[in-house]
Amino acid sequence: MYLVTSESMRAIDREAIDKHKIPSLDLMEKAGQGIAERLLIHNIIDPSTDNKVAVICGKGNNGGDGLVVARYLHEAGVNVRLFFIGPVKALSKDASVNHNRAVKNGVPLKEIKKITDLEDIKKCTHIIDAVFGTGFNGSPRELSAEVIEFINEQDAAVISIDLPSGLNADNGTHQGAVIRADYTFALALPKYGLFLSPGSELAGVVDIVPIGIPDEIVKKKKLSHQLISAELVSSKLPERDPQGHKGDFGKLLVISGSTGMTGAACLSANSALRTGCGIVRVGCPQAVQPVLAVKLTEAMTQPLPDISKKGVLALRSLGEIRKLSREHDALAIGPGLGLHHETQELVRRFVANNEKPIVVDADALTALSGDMNTLKESKAAMVLTPHAGEFERLTGEKVPDEIQERFDSVLDFAKNYNVTLLLKGSPTIIACPNGNCYLNPTGNHGMATAGAGDVLTGIIGSLLAQGMTAEDAAVCGAFIHGTAGDMAADALTPRAMIASDMIDSLPEAFEALE
Repeated sequence: MYLVTSESMRAIDREAIDKHKIPSLDLMEKAGQGIAERLLIHNIIDPSTDNKVAVICGKGNNGGDGLVVARYLHEAGVNVRLFFIGPVKALSKDASVNHNRAVKNGVPLKEIKKITDLEDIKKCTHIIDAVFGTGFNGSPRELSAEVIEFINEQDAAVISIDLPSGLNADNGTHQGAVIRADYTFALALPKYGLFLSPGSELAGVVDIVPIGIPDEIVKKKKLSHQLISAELVSSKLPERDPQGHKGDFGKLLVISGSTGMTGAACLSANSALRTGCGIVRVGCPQAVQPVLAVKLTEAMTQPLPDISKKGVLALRSLGEIRKLSREHDALAIGPGLGLHHETQELVRRFVANNEKPIVVDADALTALSGDMNTLKESKAAMVLTPHAGEFERLTGEKVPDEIQERFDSVLDFAKNYNVTLLLKGSPTIIACPNGNCYLNPTGNHGMATAGAGDVLTGIIGSLLAQGMTAEDAAVCGAFIHGTAGDMAADALTPRAMIASDMIDSLPEAFEALE
């Protein structure tokens, strides 16, 4: 599912209306009907209980969508009350039509002339926000701003149509008053601002509602960036053979660990196993192997030549690592390796000549930043997973703040070095050498904790070992990682969660996907 700006969404709407002759009223009708149906089907609003629903409408087409939602909820037996920022003559053409339809259907309706006209919503269990939509830009003024602030003060669940009113659709920022929603039903296609902070926090749970836009219009626009969805990930997960044995589910070699950094190796190995990998072996410095052997029960450990008294991999371990790599389906390298110059040279030499699918993270990325030609020499399918600081070391340039520029920067890197690049952050974005780009909507600030990246490395490595392409492993890995993080945060709060909690939540994440 492609992401859109406010401008591209307007162009898509306009083509549907002008060239495909779809009446704008029909699009509005399907939008309102679709939202009402989802509210009822998912029991967000239950007509059988004593729910009281207020629908607050602005003057434009977003308000028109709200008028349609109110009509369908009223017909379903919901105790609904309509409020609109009038006067009636100021409503858009389509909103005016739906205002008349609501009146004809007997929906209780009240014009908001001053903020005290909203006193009745204090008794409501749900408030549907239809004040401003995708086309809004700037700062809410006067009565509209007061209405938004008044809604935010209530205890009711808040449901926004398309966007929380006051939010910028393109960058997730706001100037002045903005709705804090519990749910947002985006119409037709997701907007960037719903997944960029602070918009991602203001939007609550986001769902996409089709409104009858033909697929050919969207394809014709050649939109660049895709939103990763649960449906996409579910469709790509490797199938499990009921008659399979452990060797059929992938063998992963994790090159990781050093003195004081054994936790990184453990997190990567355990997350790989929890992601379904049949066999995981950790290649580690000889000095730390006894520690890892105690900490790891299911994963095997392989002691490798190290630098005396340093507890880091020595360059002379290269031959043994190459031999081990031939016995495995995929590799993960980097977590907790350390930054000794011999270890860094080992990483560069190994990556340059490796031909197995590999995920490169952490200290291995720092090693590669010392000689970027290493990436061009490699023939392997490769996923790089830098955070912003690591990406800046790789490129020598600051990560752009503006989302479109950030996508461009990451995509240029992916194409130039023929790698799949996953830039960790809020949000995480993924670029592939074939030009595909993705934004991951899952995850939360509780994942900003030591070891979270090591968990991601294990997940992606596991998916590579199970036969997924670098692109699919990165896309699915990011979504699964974030989903597990969200589940851990729900159970433990973002403040209290740690990296191993994400591993513990992986079974629940897979259950939800499968």
